[in-house]
Amino acid sequence: MTAAGEKRKLKVAVTGANGQLGRELVLLDTEGRFEIIGLSRTELDITDLEQCRSVLARLRPDAVIHCAAYTAVDKAEAEPDEAFRINAAGTRNIAVAAREVGAKLCAVSTDYVFDGTGTVPYKEHDQTNPRTVYGQSKLAGEQAVSSLHDRYFIVRTSWVFGAYGNNFVKTMLKLASERERLKVVADQWGSPTYTRDLAIFLLELVSTDYFGIYHASNSGICTWFDFAKAIMEESGSGTRIEPCTTEEYPRPAPRPHYSVMDHGAIRSNGFKPLPHWREALRHYLSNPRMGG
Repeated sequence: MTAAGEKRKLKVAVTGANGQLGRELVLLDTEGRFEIIGLSRTELDITDLEQCRSVLARLRPDAVIHCAAYTAVDKAEAEPDEAFRINAAGTRNIAVAAREVGAKLCAVSTDYVFDGTGTVPYKEHDQTNPRTVYGQSKLAGEQAVSSLHDRYFIVRTSWVFGAYGNNFVKTMLKLASERERLKVVADQWGSPTYTRDLAIFLLELVSTDYFGIYHASNSGICTWFDFAKAIMEESGSGTRIEPCTTEEYPRPAPRPHYSVMDHGAIRSNGFKPLPHWREALRHYLSNPRMGG
């Protein structure tokens, strides 16, 4: 029982709790506003519908933030069935189970649902056209959410970095400790997203009933080359960053040339924009928890 006038904590279940964003949510200090229950792969196999039903029926959360995903973009090209089993069927299972227990659902998606050939920031309701198996499987997950649940948020994000798991910032810092010069792609544009800023936004979002599709990344636009240069400057590294083209580094899955997303839904629903990516990078470098 809560005391009279005391606000009840929102109970939020987080899938993929050992991943980069999931761990950020579980370990975030929410000053007692939320009861966050992390569900790692060992505690919840999202590809098992009956397990999804029984776990959520036991927990009865107010909201589910669905972070669990198959995210190996290149590997997915050779493993389409596995990517779809996790990102499409797994997301369907979470949508079904969440709706049955009356929980709101926030599904985390990606800029890869677009083809990356645009020249202006992608709006939430622009035509999707994924060019990779990963993007196709995430779009199938979005479609499962919107067709099977009635109280949902789909949040597309991009270029994620943070304290937990592997990411571009950690890779650059490691390489910088080993080399004097690094070549980084300078013809792909996007917006980095700091897991801490994204986690704070997701919790704010699920506290509301402003359902729909959102684009959430840190403010500002850069190339991977710009981002790498900023990492060196902010960390005090003397390693020189040199630009190169996408063609110089072919990958199994094509990378979007332009994946900047417009934050129209954040603005129109009165949410505060995420800080500029450079400010986010500074915060991360001063609180890296690099062992995470």
